[in-house]
Amino acid sequence: MSVTPFIEVNQAIVAMGGDTLNHCMQCGLCAGLCPWGRAVEGSPFVVRKLIRMGQLGMEGYESDDILFACTTCNLCVRNCPRQVKIVDVIRSMRSMIAETGAIPQGLRPILGSVHSNGNPWAEDKAKRTNWAQGLDVPVFGPDTEYFLFVCCTSAYEQRSQKIAKAIVELLKTAGVSFGIIGNEEACCGESIRKIGDEALFSKIAEQNIALYKEKGVKKIITTSPHCFTAFTKDYKELGAEFEVQHYSQFLTQLVRDGKLTPKKPLGKKVIYHDPCYLGRHNEVFDDPRQLLQAIPEVELMEFPQNKGFSLCCGGGGGRLWMETHPDQRFSDKKMVEAADKGAQVLATACPYCISLFEDSRKGTGKEDQIVVKDLTELLQESL
Repeated sequence: MSVTPFIEVNQAIVAMGGDTLNHCMQCGLCAGLCPWGRAVEGSPFVVRKLIRMGQLGMEGYESDDILFACTTCNLCVRNCPRQVKIVDVIRSMRSMIAETGAIPQGLRPILGSVHSNGNPWAEDKAKRTNWAQGLDVPVFGPDTEYFLFVCCTSAYEQRSQKIAKAIVELLKTAGVSFGIIGNEEACCGESIRKIGDEALFSKIAEQNIALYKEKGVKKIITTSPHCFTAFTKDYKELGAEFEVQHYSQFLTQLVRDGKLTPKKPLGKKVIYHDPCYLGRHNEVFDDPRQLLQAIPEVELMEFPQNKGFSLCCGGGGGRLWMETHPDQRFSDKKMVEAADKGAQVLATACPYCISLFEDSRKGTGKEDQIVVKDLTELLQESL
């Protein structure tokens, strides 16, 4: 085989957004920090090897358990001594695969559903606001200050709908001017882009930006760190200029300002899990902890690896919709750690994390020892 095809593959990865690919000097720090190496013995995914294959223009990395194993947790990026944007490199490699139609079989229905229904959950678009029934949720209008963007998971997935309902009640209690747009809303596209379908991401992002501008949206509160990342980073590449906050930031400020006052004691040992897309991707580490500490009689506990070194739950980069063998579930490892430390509540601030930890609570037999709660649920219970 000639050298030319190898060069072309390397150049294609660079051209599609992986421009730091060739900065890598193969020190191996990324592989040493990667959750696959830390939590899974004998994992076939080795990020250092994957990057080297990309540099050499080699094929053979396209499988579900190699290229699509990455959860895009960003731990490698934050610690790379050569500042290689490894997540962007992997996204570029996935984009090349997507252009050939070789997306993993399990992810194809997700992309198809976003294309047809505006959400990855294969649900009718007309049902997007069914979660809000009986809550008297305001509709965003010309005089509304904040657009509350409820992510697809919290709009359609039954467990996660509790997060959307809790934040609505909290915002109403604090007297915040907010509203939702309704069934015109669609997926933010963050996971779609990480899966590699750049064309679909661009299409829905541009449609969302146009819709928000038409409605007069200037300020956004998101229920998910993934949507927060899409609006603050990905949409900016397309010219969007919205003021965006994740709910943990917004609610913490409401507590500081005295607009929300937690009074009811919780009386529980609570361990906090840092969602990758809130913490490592956006540097929001303190606000969630301050929110928990504002609740009376909360004993805040920490995982051995926390904040910037927190072990990923395993749901990012499209992995939420992929089958993961029980021996490879990061969320199982964290659930066992939480229970072993004596935590009574595992708290987090991401619907993906909530979904996986709920599964792990059952799968690891910890149902009688620990409950999984979103920050909004705990704060609502304390008012």
